[in-house]
Amino acid sequence: MKFDLAYCLSLDDKLSIYDVRDLNFDESVAFDSAKEHFQCPNDACRLAFDAANVLTTFNAKNVNYVRTPHFKNTPGTRHVAECPYVSLKAPTSGVEADGAEVDDGREEHFPSELLLTRREYVRKPASPAVAADMIRDDVKPASAASDVEHPSRESAPDKTSVFAHPVECFVSNFADKELLKRMPLKIGEHTAPYSSFFKKIEYLQDNKGLIYWGKIKEIRDYTQSFRIDFEQKVWFKQADDAKKKPYSVNVYLSKKLIDNYRKRKAFLEEIKHAIDSDKELFCFFYGVTPELKQVPSKKNPEQTFGVFSANIENLDHFIVREAPGLLD
Repeated sequence: MKFDLAYCLSLDDKLSIYDVRDLNFDESVAFDSAKEHFQCPNDACRLAFDAANVLTTFNAKNVNYVRTPHFKNTPGTRHVAECPYVSLKAPTSGVEADGAEVDDGREEHFPSELLLTRREYVRKPASPAVAADMIRDDVKPASAASDVEHPSRESAPDKTSVFAHPVECFVSNFADKELLKRMPLKIGEHTAPYSSFFKKIEYLQDNKGLIYWGKIKEIRDYTQSFRIDFEQKVWFKQADDAKKKPYSVNVYLSKKLIDNYRKRKAFLEEIKHAIDSDKELFCFFYGVTPELKQVPSKKNPEQTFGVFSANIENLDHFIVREAPGLLD
């Protein structure tokens, strides 16, 4: 049985598996999902049993995951008869050797909004005499409780601050075009169906402020910075051109951006794995739109050529990953 949410005992809050993954790799906080206790997100069910009645995680600590991450029952997990999670559909791929349930299916819990301010977590004190251990955002303080969706998180998550969640919804449901057309997504002031919000990189001129994605041609490693070259090209007509011409597209990741990233170790592991991989990889990003720039030629610096390029500004809104379902 696959769970979209779980109650985290130490944080006294309900987290999605994407929240858990985000915390696992965050170097600014002390969090390890393998040492945490996760329980059924249904309050009545959780309170009916002791703290030993736990859920476990699937792909919570794997940086380069392909199969959709989720919470799942352990062989000994119990639920009350009226718990809504008891009636969830059965897993599609049976059980593991230890009897634990497995579900390799697609992500079914679509967030309707990607929050641009990360959630704030308050660790539950070990005793009344112990001060609260705070897990906070180093970069941007979270605004008031508007960004912390405690009451509504009993059902499928309505909002998320983790970019990987809507990306997984898009990737794992890519074959279901009608579903992606029905499901809405809001980022900032812009709202559109998932099918429209995720824009192929070759059509980046159609609209700004979207999630752009494309197949990676090459990742150039400059030792302390990286450039992602896309396989697809943008067809564009400049003022003095007679017709449209194809232009390469890339995004650049600076050393400063990477060095200041709260998940630097996980990111470097991810990007270096991608460079060494023989798999077909895709890149997703939000927050910048590549624009036509003139760059000097290596062979003849006095000459320039056009390329659509952008500097990534926030690695929280950038992903390189396998996505077999997107292959033509």
